[in-house]
Amino acid sequence: MSRIGKMPVGLPKGVAVSIDGTTVKVKGPKGELARTFHEDMTIKQADGKITVSIPDDPAYEAMHGLTRALINNMVKGVTEGFTKTLEIEGVGYRGELQGKNLVLALGYSHPVPVQAPEGITFQVDKSQRIITVEGANKETVGQVAANIRSLRPPEPYKGKGIRYQGERVRRKAGKAGKAGGK
Repeated sequence: MSRIGKMPVGLPKGVAVSIDGTTVKVKGPKGELARTFHEDMTIKQADGKITVSIPDDPAYEAMHGLTRALINNMVKGVTEGFTKTLEIEGVGYRGELQGKNLVLALGYSHPVPVQAPEGITFQVDKSQRIITVEGANKETVGQVAANIRSLRPPEPYKGKGIRYQGERVRRKAGKAGKAGGK
């Protein structure tokens, strides 16, 4: 049995959960999320907690912990939300908000617009160098942050580009220069 899968998911105040077979809908102050799980998972709600149980078959043990973790992320997402922070490094590189969308200047001949998917909000600090991606769905927040990072990943020579906050970029030495004469 999965140690994570056996733990119940606690429901904080202000969170409403409806379970219809294997479809779980979670509604809270930050939004509403729904997900359908494998048909052999048994999901029950009792005493303000959600429990996940599986058939007595070793093939379902990995799915046990996954199902519980996904439900826990749904509950955490609608109560607290998830954030990913990106840093922009480089001369002339910056980001700004235009309405709900993000517009990035990344050293190209044109600005790069990024549409905000449903449930995702962007924030840019005053220096226009730190972007925060926020939302209730952990997967969507991570995917949007990865898409923004992929527009100009950090390069190893000068370190220019977009990186996650706290990410260490491995730096390389440049050319040694010309050693000899003609």
